[in-house]
Amino acid sequence: MEKPRKIMPHLWYDKEAKQAAELYTSVFKDSKVISSSTIHDTPSGDADILTIELQGQQFMMINAGPYFKFNPSISFLVACDTEEEVDFLWNKLADGGSVLMELGEYPFSKRYGWTTDKYGLSWQLMSADGRKIDQKITPTLLFVGAVAGRAEEAINFYGSVFRSFQTGGIMRYEKGEGPDKAGTIKHAEFSLEGMKFAAMDSALDHRFAFNEAISFIVNCDTQAEIDYYWDKLSADPSAEQCGWLKDKFGVSWQIVPSAMDEMLRGNDKERIARVTEAFLKMKKFDIAELRKAYEG
Repeated sequence: MEKPRKIMPHLWYDKEAKQAAELYTSVFKDSKVISSSTIHDTPSGDADILTIELQGQQFMMINAGPYFKFNPSISFLVACDTEEEVDFLWNKLADGGSVLMELGEYPFSKRYGWTTDKYGLSWQLMSADGRKIDQKITPTLLFVGAVAGRAEEAINFYGSVFRSFQTGGIMRYEKGEGPDKAGTIKHAEFSLEGMKFAAMDSALDHRFAFNEAISFIVNCDTQAEIDYYWDKLSADPSAEQCGWLKDKFGVSWQIVPSAMDEMLRGNDKERIARVTEAFLKMKKFDIAELRKAYEG
């Protein structure tokens, strides 16, 4: 079993995670389902959990009921070697979805489009126009509504929390590009623990915000690490549940023991049930208690 990456996007579906995993692994080359398991007796009933890899990047997916819906506040920007690759991915991913920005030529790319897929997940597809691609799929955070104009503050905050942090190129709004204030972030890149992210501000009247449909798992090897990230990131006590938290910008994170995936895999239903029962009672995860449940 491959060691989970330090940070991994987590996608919440009602009941379509397996179909979505099948679609994504068939569309992106060099992709696969790494693991699949089911936990029982959760507040959502039986929950399927899958880990997939899309061109070198891991994602976790869960079927856990119709509580959260994807929206464009977090999208996935796919860098393509050719315009033909953009068109291929567009035809596969846009089928049954809805177009947010039409496929075409833009000042920043000869071939670009923004669409949701049939499950509501947002994809930005862009030809790299000869630029080197060092990460195929980049989670992109769109700061709107109450947090519009705070993208740079968020980048700096995340840089203060994670030990490995780098900033990339920044494009800013200029005077006259309202409703966004001059100097706020049109597009910026940064990386946390080796994983590249992008951030954008938009002061337009968007009717969506960050929610739990997309969260970011932080895999931790020790209790001290769990305590550290929990204390640094959690800003909303009412959102703390089962390792989940929300930061001060409304972005959801899951602070999880690296061994959790191993604890919930396999055919020992009693063991999985014990671990599930233990973690459902927790806000911040306690590795010692989870290990005790695992070992029975």
